[in-house]
Amino acid sequence: MRRSFQSKFTPYLYLSPALILIIMVFVYPVFDLIRRSLTKPVGGVATWTGVTAYRNALQDPIFWTSFTNNLRLLIAIPILVVLSLVFSSLIFERVRGWRIYRSLIFIPYVLAIPVVGIVFSYILQANGVFNLILRSSGLGFMAREWLGSSATAIWAIMFVVIWKELGFGIVLFLARMSSISEELYDAAKLDGAGWWQQLVYVTIPQMTAVIEFYIIISMITMLSWVFSYVLVMTKGGPGNSTWVMEYFIYQKAFPYSQMQIASAAAVLLLIFTFFLMLLQARLRRQVEGLEG
Repeated sequence: MRRSFQSKFTPYLYLSPALILIIMVFVYPVFDLIRRSLTKPVGGVATWTGVTAYRNALQDPIFWTSFTNNLRLLIAIPILVVLSLVFSSLIFERVRGWRIYRSLIFIPYVLAIPVVGIVFSYILQANGVFNLILRSSGLGFMAREWLGSSATAIWAIMFVVIWKELGFGIVLFLARMSSISEELYDAAKLDGAGWWQQLVYVTIPQMTAVIEFYIIISMITMLSWVFSYVLVMTKGGPGNSTWVMEYFIYQKAFPYSQMQIASAAAVLLLIFTFFLMLLQARLRRQVEGLEG
């Protein structure tokens, strides 16, 4: 009986250092964040305030502006997936100079976000390169202050995010395509399938897991990795039109010194992200059930 007990719990003993590290790095901060959102320090003592911070956050119109902008940025995910699939498939065909194209497309991904943000801040200004190209092409009526207008600023940021993140998706999909059996493509060609048919009926079904992984990574990026773009390119302006949840949390926590509201907003963002993950997992199970 003692030997059975030891054999049962010995693996957990070896795993304990990693489990302790995970608890300290991931689990404890989440519980501490929830605690901070429900209590307020008064005279150096944490005083229970309940859901007051959540109520204040939800009643703040800037919170909903930030949340809406995050939802708008999620539109970039299907765009990234489609562009990554198309470009990776074209490069996979080994067109002339494909190694150069692959390198050029991946370079933006390794650039620092502040560098990208500063460069595009100059490119997208009223007299920037982009507007100069439009005017020289006879499309001067489209020229505008892309980052200075509340109607276009968030979409300009989304364009920059897509430009930077596209390289990762292409390299990721290329890695998976290189492991797909050539026999599948040969069989498709014998049946008269063209490039598009091979992409739809051979490549995409074989890349379901990788596409799902890329969607999750992109979702996390749009929800929790756009702060640097906003801070460098617009600082939340014009007005509050480009605030996102990260920027809202940062402003509440530091410039406004409203740490409790910032913690509540962070918990709400965590809940929303977790809900999206559950929804994605449920949709995947439904698709697998239909295929089965």
